[in-house]
Amino acid sequence: MVLFTMMIGVMTMCQGIYTYHYVSEAAREGTRYAVVNGSSVTTPATTSSIQTYVRNLGYPGIQSSLMTVTTTWSAYPTGVTCTPSSTCNNPGNLVTVKTSYAYPLSIPYLGSKTLTMTSTSAMVISQ
Repeated sequence: MVLFTMMIGVMTMCQGIYTYHYVSEAAREGTRYAVVNGSSVTTPATTSSIQTYVRNLGYPGIQSSLMTVTTTWSAYPTGVTCTPSSTCNNPGNLVTVKTSYAYPLSIPYLGSKTLTMTSTSAMVISQ
């Protein structure tokens, strides 16, 4: 019984590491999307468009309903955070995308809990 529990626990933790890899990749992809689609293209990047893009990436085994995406725009290099009404998605400004995922961890005989996995990525807008 102990061996069985340990094997399931190891497999579950490996799946958690797999999930964290894709959570951090989603943050990087969201940042890349914001950098390429700044304000100088026909459909500029917004907080909602970045969230929609990241949730629709479709990584295997990742439920998009458990993922939250937060986007922060700031003037670079001063670092002053912009309010949503101002336009800080211009070339040369900084965009930061933070993804969080509520990973359901369940190991037999040890109970279940939720691990919150977060990753943050930031880049300077190029276009």
